[in-house]
Amino acid sequence: MKKCGYIAIVGRPNVGKSTLLNHILHYKVSITSRKPQTTRHQITGIKTEDQTQFIYVDTPGLHQDEPRAINRFMNKEASSVLMDVDVVLFVVEDGKWTTGEDWILEKIKKVNVPVILVINKVDQLYHKHTTKAFADEVSAKYNFADVFLISAKQGHHIKALEDRIAGVLPQSEHFFFDQDQITDRTERFMIAEIIREKLMRTLGQEVPYQLTVEIEHCKYNEQKDLFDVHAAILVERQGQKAMVIGAKGQKLKKIGTDARIDIQKMLGKKVFLQLWVKVKEGWSDDDRALRSLGYDLH
Repeated sequence: MKKCGYIAIVGRPNVGKSTLLNHILHYKVSITSRKPQTTRHQITGIKTEDQTQFIYVDTPGLHQDEPRAINRFMNKEASSVLMDVDVVLFVVEDGKWTTGEDWILEKIKKVNVPVILVINKVDQLYHKHTTKAFADEVSAKYNFADVFLISAKQGHHIKALEDRIAGVLPQSEHFFFDQDQITDRTERFMIAEIIREKLMRTLGQEVPYQLTVEIEHCKYNEQKDLFDVHAAILVERQGQKAMVIGAKGQKLKKIGTDARIDIQKMLGKKVFLQLWVKVKEGWSDDDRALRSLGYDLH
């Protein structure tokens, strides 16, 4: 009996949604960092195992504040997924329930599919009594299909979670994706995301939210057996450009080196990566600029 279905992974920023997806797939399709709002787009990760095809959709963290167009875009990306899936994983951090979770739960209540509560990071605040009390408290807020205490980072209880998801997926042929496909994203998109991850991990608190990456050239050179990649890092102010480049260009050089290593792992080929930084004022609050950079605002 074949099964196939879409599973939305939703939650507040920085609760571990992307780490969970990467662990399930045993492949890095979603970039991660300690900074909230690292994920900006819906990222589809596909896992086909025996008779079951899981189609996971990692979403940007839902947040109440929408000060700029980019924030509104991310909320729209996350909210739209809920309308067209078969299962919802509501990921929360152990011991942390905020007004943000209340706000997300109100959105989830409008969805008529099984919702599994996933309490993550139990390895960071693990004490049987406090974790159980938190789980009981949150479980009482909604009729969840099930509750799992996991550590996405350590891989604790992930297999049991997958088995439960398989149990509620609908019977279906595997119409959507090939057996060996892992994501529906293009190489260009994945390369841009890897570069942005290195920027998020290297820079301070403010700059990462006001930059994006645009791949201007990406071509495989058969003669040299390498990928030639040119990417522009867009920032909003001249001062941010200096911060990305760093003293004597050292910061940009490190970002490029770290990104190239991961891109080579993904492509399985040598990569020549050229980065430069451009100022594009107000791009993150300009609908036209966002569309031109690949953010679908519809």
